Amino acid sequence: MNQYQELNKSYINGVWVDGQESTQQNMVNPYNNDVLAKVNIASFDQLNEAFEGAKEAQSSWGQDAELRKKVMTNALSYFKENKEALIEMLTLESGSTQVKANLELDLTIGLMEESIKMVDEIGKFEEKPSIIPNKVNENYRLPKGVISSIAPFNFPLYLSMRTIAPALALGNTVVHKADIQCGLISGSAIAKAYEEAGIPSGVFQSILTTPEIIGDGMFNHKDANLVSFTGSTPVGRQIGKVAGEQLKEVALELGGNGPFCVLQDADIDQAVNAAIFGKHLHQGQICMAINRIIVHEDVYDAFAEKFVAKAKELKYGDPRDPDVVVGPLINEKQVERAQDIINKAKEAGFDMLLEGERIGNILTPTVIGNVDNDSEVAQSELFSPVALITKASSDSEVIEKANATQYGLSSSIFSNDEEKAREYALELAFGMTHINDQPVNDEPTALFGGMRQSGIGRFGSPYVIDEFTEGKWISVQKEFRDYPF
Repeated sequence: MNQYQELNKSYINGVWVDGQESTQQNMVNPYNNDVLAKVNIASFDQLNEAFEGAKEAQSSWGQDAELRKKVMTNALSYFKENKEALIEMLTLESGSTQVKANLELDLTIGLMEESIKMVDEIGKFEEKPSIIPNKVNENYRLPKGVISSIAPFNFPLYLSMRTIAPALALGNTVVHKADIQCGLISGSAIAKAYEEAGIPSGVFQSILTTPEIIGDGMFNHKDANLVSFTGSTPVGRQIGKVAGEQLKEVALELGGNGPFCVLQDADIDQAVNAAIFGKHLHQGQICMAINRIIVHEDVYDAFAEKFVAKAKELKYGDPRDPDVVVGPLINEKQVERAQDIINKAKEAGFDMLLEGERIGNILTPTVIGNVDNDSEVAQSELFSPVALITKASSDSEVIEKANATQYGLSSSIFSNDEEKAREYALELAFGMTHINDQPVNDEPTALFGGMRQSGIGRFGSPYVIDEFTEGKWISVQKEFRDYPF
């Protein structure tokens, strides 16, 4: 048994506690439906207790840079020392393949290393010139306060820590709610790391609960100063509406419909290699994953043929097998949603270049060609190993079709003309565009975030510092002023 299967409790004010609700949640392995653990769901009263404890603990935590650095360094060591158990839990609970689980943990460790550098941002100041004689202006960064962190199921460890690590480094306290489907790796494992690291009571709270129990509690609680959410655009709109009424700040990373643009002069073999990875990593359950492949008509046939041939070769099955590329979707509902999209594509008359097979919660790769870019199928976020290929008559039409979506998270362009690709990249209404690469990229120091309906705010260092701190201006008058009255 993995060590984290025994941590089936919420972590509130430094104590592991059972949820007070009568409801119990089975934590299930999506590959074989084995029950990994049973969790008692935390109540609304326990959520209040977590926020109250976080508010009480924030001031002393925010004022002690030495303690913050010590705790964060210890937590980083914990992640490195328990790497194998963390990777196994990612596989067991989220269906991550070995490639994806290792990638996720490496990203998490890199993020934690970068976050430690942020500790000293609190308390130091930047001096600015003044137009008033003998005055000195000082710009400070102060902790935001209590940050409400809500994480998804797809990259459960990394997308939790992307908020938690910099928030704690910058002197905030955190109330964190994992997606209950991945509550062990996304909540309990993180709480254990910080507990072992010596974090004070109340600074980090992990609550295992569901929206049905707490409603809007994570984003309308009076003690939450900022809401950091990664998930669907409809939920993000609801968070924005509720938080906006309270003038509460938000950092939202929402849905995506990432285009993979193949221009006329692209290296087709390399484009296919990149597209296979960017479409099938974690079964396509990534907001940055390729959603639409838009190909210049002159190279469409060659691309489609090679893409299908390579997709047929992808090994599927038990994600514990290091050779497996396609593991299970997170649950039966996601499989049925993917099958519904495939059926709609058939009804629309699109080309079924490769039809996948359902095996439990596994859906083997599906490739659909000549897809109408304006169709319901193309405008849906797929979150599955279903690839859509669309034809364009020119390079400019490739870009035009790429932009024809409400989303604007990540995108990519393949071309042998780097300058042309860069010009097109600036035209793409997406927060991130990758030239001659696929769109699933993240780095600790990169400017990460979306445009349009894909979110508000930016992650990555130093950009996240602005999100998770308050600006404070202090001026010092060195010599007394003469006033006009």
